[in-house]
Amino acid sequence: MHLLPAERRGQRVIDAERVCQAITAIGDLDALRTRAEQFALLADPTRLTLLTCIHAAGPISVSDLAAATGINDTTVSQTLRHLRASHAVTTERDGRVVRYQLTDSAITSLLAPKIT
Repeated sequence: MHLLPAERRGQRVIDAERVCQAITAIGDLDALRTRAEQFALLADPTRLTLLTCIHAAGPISVSDLAAATGINDTTVSQTLRHLRASHAVTTERDGRVVRYQLTDSAITSLLAPKIT
């Protein structure tokens, strides 16, 4: 029970090794908050749809995302603005065309399909 904080030493523990493993898994609280924010980004169906498309297609424009998803251009743009402010996506400009791509490797790994 070497990882149990002093203020919790009086709590009943069944398996000290599992308590230590659980505490280790929590890790740094700032990192945990960051992970929670990443999951929150994925919790909205529109954001998840756009992130999934960007993950699959690579750099892609607002118009192409709207065509692929059936979501109107304005909603796509507003959602991408939010994702950009959250540092989940970045842009690259090609003349007048702006394309979006994923920047967050943690989100990328969450979007990767699981092979079973």
